[in-house]
Amino acid sequence: MKIYTKRGDRGETSIVGARLQKTDARVEAIGAVDELNSSLGFAIYSCKKHGLSQLTEELIVLSHQLFDAGADLAQAKEAEWKITSAHTDALERCIDAHTAKLPPLSGFILPGGSEPACALHRCRTDARKAERKINSVANVSQALLPFFNRLSDCFFTMARSANHELAEQDVLYVGEQRLQREE
Repeated sequence: MKIYTKRGDRGETSIVGARLQKTDARVEAIGAVDELNSSLGFAIYSCKKHGLSQLTEELIVLSHQLFDAGADLAQAKEAEWKITSAHTDALERCIDAHTAKLPPLSGFILPGGSEPACALHRCRTDARKAERKINSVANVSQALLPFFNRLSDCFFTMARSANHELAEQDVLYVGEQRLQREE
């Protein structure tokens, strides 16, 4: 099988049951989910490299779920959705489990700290972008928006967890006035 088909050379692509312009909101949303999954691939690699086995395993599951979310978005008509409210519930349990091991938040956190945390913060922002793109698509599973909203929260918490496990400090926002006083 060849990797190229040439069918998209004129700016269209196929989804289940339809041909769409590559600039269509649905195609943009599918692309944003794919971008997120690519970022997640790096986060998985980074967590594995740093010996964060629990995070690695959790992220691999999320990568498969993102593939399912892309499949849900590729349905032009109502279908049997792969992502359900049970997936959002599982994300909430994951967030709660990680949060229980972390010190309480004392302010706003900037992306940073360890390499795995930086990769997970990238996933967090990519999840927010995917959520915005999905929000502009008509006729999608009603489970997708809560899932992506919770997913970004999960990546934020996992980034904090990675820093905590690697004994790295989260990067706290200190504000312009405080920075000026320190100079």
